[in-house]
Amino acid sequence: MDFKQIQELIKIINKSNIGELSIEEKDFKITIKQKEDQVQTVYAAPSAPVYTAAALPAVAPAAVLPAASGAAAEATAPKAADNLVTIKSPMIGTFYRRASPDKPLFVEVGDEIAPGKTVCIIEAMKLFNEIEAEISGKVVKVLVDDASPVEFDQPLFLVEPA
Repeated sequence: MDFKQIQELIKIINKSNIGELSIEEKDFKITIKQKEDQVQTVYAAPSAPVYTAAALPAVAPAAVLPAASGAAAEATAPKAADNLVTIKSPMIGTFYRRASPDKPLFVEVGDEIAPGKTVCIIEAMKLFNEIEAEISGKVVKVLVDDASPVEFDQPLFLVEPA
């Protein structure tokens, strides 16, 4: 089973009511599970606490987000949604901003990107997948720390379209 087939399976599972799917072929086995409870999580830098809806006292949602860390609040601010495009993770894995520790970053805040430019690598099952930009523009914000785990469809970068 190749990587594209795995991605398609994940998309199909996410859109369906299937809770879990296991496939075994010769020496290959994969299990895809849906999340049981959708808990809204506000992502923050590792040095700052991560707030989840379950961990906070019962408060109106509008009161919860502004109380979160400044970085997370900026990412969810209405002004960010007006003219910025979000590059999201196409898979679950580990996010890397460079090809190896001694190489330069793929993109930094302020860099211009174009379709086909590699913006990061996501490692999944010992495979290093280059994630390429699909739009032209300027990187405004990097939303994930280097070597952090990422979820499917998690925002990685905010880009101001050209």
